[in-house]
This record gives sequence, C-alpha cells and structure tokens, in this order.
Amino acid sequence: REGLCEIENLNQPFEIRKYFDEPFSESELKEVIQKLKIKPIDLVRTKESIWTEKYKGKELNDEEIIKAMLENPKLIERPIVINGNRAVIARPKEKINEIL
Repeated sequence: REGLCEIENLNQPFEIRKYFDEPFSESELKEVIQKLKIKPIDLVRTKESIWTEKYKGKELNDEEIIKAMLENPKLIERPIVINGNRAVIARPKEKINEIL
C-alpha cells in the first residue's frame, strides 16, 4: 500500500492490476520480465513456502520458472510498476523514480 501512495502522489494516470484476480498470460509475464530486464528467477519470491516446498533446489530453466509463476501467482515479486517499455520492482518504493 505504501508504494501505491507514492504512485498516487505523482499525479500521473495509472492502472492497478491485481494479478491474483486477473492472472498474467504467458506472453504478458514474459513481456513484464523483458521490461524489467531481469531473468525470470529474479522475479520469484524464493522465500514463499510454495517455492521452498515445490521448486527450491531443482534445476529449472527459464520456461519452467515462468510456468511456476503462472501456476502460482503468489510467487511473483510485487509491486511491479510499468511505464511504457520500462518497469521496476518497486522495492524500495524509490525504485519507481528509475522509470519516470
């Protein structure tokens, strides 16, 4: 919620997507990863119990990691802020400034 307040204070139009309610498609998630300029594993919340119980210690390729995130949206790091072709994981919230 704190990061959201930061965005609201920018006085720029924005849209919130709750991807638990409206999950990413595979192509959307790949696009977000591309905009973030990271590897899929860098978007995973590796301390989540789902990850530690099902995936930790396994040798997964990028496609398998993306599939895990699609099947378990809770694994996706958040909040993600996208501005055009650029994106950041807004932790800490000041990271938002990198794409404005």
